Amino acid sequence: MAIGKHFGLFLLAGTVMVGAASFNAASVSAEQSTSAQSAAVDKQEVTFTKDIAPILQRSCQNCHRPGQVAPMSLLTYEDARPWARSMKARTAIRDKAGAMPPWYIEKNIGIQHYKNDPSLSDEEVAKIARWADTGAPRGNPADMPKPLVFPSGASWHAGEPDLIVESPEVLVKANTPDWWGEFPPTRLPTAEDRYVKSVEIREVNNVAGGDAARQTVGQRYVWHHLIWATAPVDEQGEPLEASVTDGAVGWPVHEVGRNADIFDDDAGRLLKAGSSIIYQSAHLHAGGQDVKSKLLFGFKFHPVGYKPKKRTTLHNLANALDIDIKPNEANQQLHAYEVLQQPAKVVTFEPHLHAPGQRMCLEAIWGFNIQTLTCAGYDHNWVRQYEYHDDYAPILPRGTILHIIGYMDNTPNNKNIPDPRNWQGSGNRSIANMFIDLGQIMPLSDQEFQDEMARRRERLGPNRPDVILGCPLCNVIPPMAKPTAAGQQQ
Repeated sequence: MAIGKHFGLFLLAGTVMVGAASFNAASVSAEQSTSAQSAAVDKQEVTFTKDIAPILQRSCQNCHRPGQVAPMSLLTYEDARPWARSMKARTAIRDKAGAMPPWYIEKNIGIQHYKNDPSLSDEEVAKIARWADTGAPRGNPADMPKPLVFPSGASWHAGEPDLIVESPEVLVKANTPDWWGEFPPTRLPTAEDRYVKSVEIREVNNVAGGDAARQTVGQRYVWHHLIWATAPVDEQGEPLEASVTDGAVGWPVHEVGRNADIFDDDAGRLLKAGSSIIYQSAHLHAGGQDVKSKLLFGFKFHPVGYKPKKRTTLHNLANALDIDIKPNEANQQLHAYEVLQQPAKVVTFEPHLHAPGQRMCLEAIWGFNIQTLTCAGYDHNWVRQYEYHDDYAPILPRGTILHIIGYMDNTPNNKNIPDPRNWQGSGNRSIANMFIDLGQIMPLSDQEFQDEMARRRERLGPNRPDVILGCPLCNVIPPMAKPTAAGQQQ
């Protein structure tokens, strides 16, 4: 026990030293870049039609339009003009809770290339601030980009699904305690096995804004999370394959305000013919008003005949034993470690914390090599998963130690905390805490590991850096096999 404790402290000390040095150097560089961008924009005339509308179209309007989850529309100048100061404030906080758009990757440390990234550049943030500070001018109507055409009904960030299925509708009373449980399976109209390219879950409810809503974490939603799987069921609705190990297919956990799961092109997930959705564990929590709610499951399929070359696994790196969050204290840390038993490609990073959560970092430790892969802020109103771009996803050797660090704020500065005078430990309730990375990992054979690194070297080219973030062995090229006596290589 003492050896493990001291070993953990040794790793932690090394991590802090290296991480702090990298973070500070990157922070200075990022601050200089931001200052330069702001200075350049300060000399420009910034208008809605020329500068702001394109930003809103790319990163905001999918949610900020009538009938969607956002509380106001930003489709037109008349819509956006009253919110100019608020837009400046919300975009300026970048990776902190409350930032808009809800994307919390810290841009001064770690990997910076992700799929479906709606975040704003330093120049775009500076333009919004300049526009607000100069009276939010409309500009020349001729500069206005063509309005986007959105499909009616639900907004699907991964594109229109091939199959949409509804969960049972639930009624959550205004001030009831948290509820956990199961629902009867929902049969899927699937007559043949299909591989899923993406799945997206949306909560649809009748939540009203204003004073009727409780100002708590996840206030727009009553589904805290859903752990679910798909499997065939018998005539009584009982799963024939009750667990993932028995053959049921497990899917990523649905969480408050979560974005879509878009699986690796080579690793589609199987939806078996005749399957039903199995609600393994639903967690519902009240929001201060009576709410009727249901979930919509949107599946997009690969073409008929598609076969995956690889597989991904749901990765739960967590520590539920040592959560000890002291009252009235900021910047408290939680830690968890895992040793990879085989080479792997990290596909996604998904911090899961509760109300005190401020940020989480993911590190890879291999020998004396310590790399901060990703740091992200946290807002439990908008749980995000971050899918690494194919050319930048971490490729890690067997024996790598994955390390997550959670940063917690249990003070009045954290608006999500009901009462910062309270000690907080681990638990399932919304007022208790969790500390998990729910990301996905693709296990690799030794040969697949070498092939992935070879492709990474080829894409980076001969001028690749000496240290490749997320791939500590990419520059270690294996020697050619020695020829045998018969002149053949072995």
